[in-house]
Amino acid sequence: MLHDRILAEPAKEGGERKSSAGILIPATASVGKRLAWGSVAAAGPLVRQVELGDSVLFDPEDLAEVEIEGVAYVLLRERDVHAIAEADADEATGLYL
Repeated sequence: MLHDRILAEPAKEGGERKSSAGILIPATASVGKRLAWGSVAAAGPLVRQVELGDSVLFDPEDLAEVEIEGVAYVLLRERDVHAIAEADADEATGLYL
């Protein structure tokens, strides 16, 4: 990887989702712009905030997609990362931004 580039493997999303109230939302439902989570597979030497294996939140639109050995990845700059999820140090459930 060169400069501030990050290679991330997008998380696998199921077709249907549930709302917080338990309502099933079908995959064909029209929703607004959605951000996606992914796992960092590689990072360039100028990347300062992200480490290998981190879960990052990014906009899947307007990104370069690449397939390496049958696995789909997205290529983005560090500035395109909106958030980094960290597991809580107390081993509680969930992710914290």
